[in-house]
Amino acid sequence: MAVHMIRLEVRLPKGHWAGDVTRENPNAVLRIEETMALSKGRGSAKASCTDDISKTIIDHVAIEDFREIDANRFSVDIGAKGGAFPKPMLDVGVIPHTPFEVRDGWVDWTIECSRANARELIQQFKDQSIPHRLISTRPVSSKLLTKRQSEVFEVALREGYYEVPRRITLTEMASLLGVAKSTLSNQLQRMESTILHTFADDVRRRSGK
Repeated sequence: MAVHMIRLEVRLPKGHWAGDVTRENPNAVLRIEETMALSKGRGSAKASCTDDISKTIIDHVAIEDFREIDANRFSVDIGAKGGAFPKPMLDVGVIPHTPFEVRDGWVDWTIECSRANARELIQQFKDQSIPHRLISTRPVSSKLLTKRQSEVFEVALREGYYEVPRRITLTEMASLLGVAKSTLSNQLQRMESTILHTFADDVRRRSGK
């Protein structure tokens, strides 16, 4: 079965905590690092944000608990209907990769699924008049990164190496991974080159080039 990677932006509905708080803070970038969906739209999430929007989050009717981790990083417990994935995603049976970002009510999701499921998902978004933008779709014929590269990439994301400003230095991450700084630097360069060349056309389209 051919596997496709699709990237799309979806307008989160009124009542969804992430959509509501970013609409109230349109310049903020909310990054959902981990999420656990439960029944009836309930769940939990670990997230970070470029701006301090904690008061907006705490005041949201769907947020049952807010726990600060460190500066602009937090976890939340979400009440019924406050964080559900859109119905088309539930019907087709797909979930997005994490981490993902939410800006001004629009969530940027990457989903890996069969070609048939990808077509069905987009059609359901259209049929249900859910605002969305298909950014890219491509077949996945082979792994983008090796197993070790994937492990390094996940650590870099989790520890904030690619955030601005960085939450961890190259030296600190090398120590965490148990490798030499020069080895890690070379690994990151190869990974970044692979990713950049794979998504270059997408970057050009979104930049108007």
